[in-house]
Amino acid sequence: MKLAVVGVTGEVGRMMVRVLQERNVRPKKVAFYASARSAGSTMAFNGEEHEVRELTRKVMKEGYDYVLFSAGASVSREYAPVAAEAGSVVIDNSSAFRMDGDVPLVVPEINGDLLKGYRRGIVANPNCSTIQMVLGLYGVHKRFGIRSIVVS
Repeated sequence: MKLAVVGVTGEVGRMMVRVLQERNVRPKKVAFYASARSAGSTMAFNGEEHEVRELTRKVMKEGYDYVLFSAGASVSREYAPVAAEAGSVVIDNSSAFRMDGDVPLVVPEINGDLLKGYRRGIVANPNCSTIQMVLGLYGVHKRFGIRSIVVS
């Protein structure tokens, strides 16, 4: 598997790398991308140092199996479609595609089955507070049924 992480020097990007290591994900190739300001720094992953490269359209065409985005909506809107068009499955943590009807909005513990056979394209996830809420409410919904929820 070839894996890239975009926005790797931010708090969420660093956490993604940490979780990948904790889950013992061992890609054949891993690449880390960030802004020009962060390019050239290094990031440890599975006991090796990797250079953080500048995010460009060209590098998103390198054909990764998975690209994890945590760099904000404007970056995702510009670069995620390029990676998806190159054949990558893009998992986007920003708000860029959450309301796009053609992009699955996934919380794996609840509707991860939407990804069966998903080999190419963009996958969005809800806002972090929404994820926590639906994880808690899903069991109630399965047992008793919930028709609507109002959050303010």
